[in-house]
Amino acid sequence: MANLILVRHGESEWNKLGLWTGLTDIGLSPKGIEESRLAGEKLKGLPIDICYISSLKRARQTLDEIKKILGRDFPTLENKALDERDYGIYTGQNKWEIQKTMGEEQFQKLRRGWNTGIPKGETLEDVYNRVVPYFQKEIFLKLKAGKNILIVAHGNSLRALVKYLDNISDEDVEKLEIATGEIYSYDIDQNGSIVSKRIL
Repeated sequence: MANLILVRHGESEWNKLGLWTGLTDIGLSPKGIEESRLAGEKLKGLPIDICYISSLKRARQTLDEIKKILGRDFPTLENKALDERDYGIYTGQNKWEIQKTMGEEQFQKLRRGWNTGIPKGETLEDVYNRVVPYFQKEIFLKLKAGKNILIVAHGNSLRALVKYLDNISDEDVEKLEIATGEIYSYDIDQNGSIVSKRIL
């Protein structure tokens, strides 16, 4: 049995301000550092053999705080496939101001929907199409071999992966939200099947 642990990075400075961050390389806020340390506390006692992170520093900073709390190190691989969704023309804009101008229903589809496009940006489907192949090719085989894997990434890259793991429909994924610092833990057997899931 192997363990797959998914952690969303702690609150970033732009999360705090309500700005769409996307691929902008923004660091953690003081609250985000605390959320990362709390994640580390929750991971105590869980085995970790390898960690995968995105190329963005808020994921790296979150992992650094987790390692400090755990008091141990493990091999870490970075890949852009795990990066946050590209918010295109909305990057850096205040999401709550956008919500006021476009209305709640359209805003929810833009923010959480499966294939609602953003000019010069990505849909969640686009994110899925880079996250899931990377997971299948690079991570899944290690889980089947019994390796315990930690992934530290972003709201949308992890939503895409959870959609795949939990077989969530295109419609229902709109309801899926992963909070900053939140942890999903999956037990996976040697056939690659999910045996159990917990949200820590």
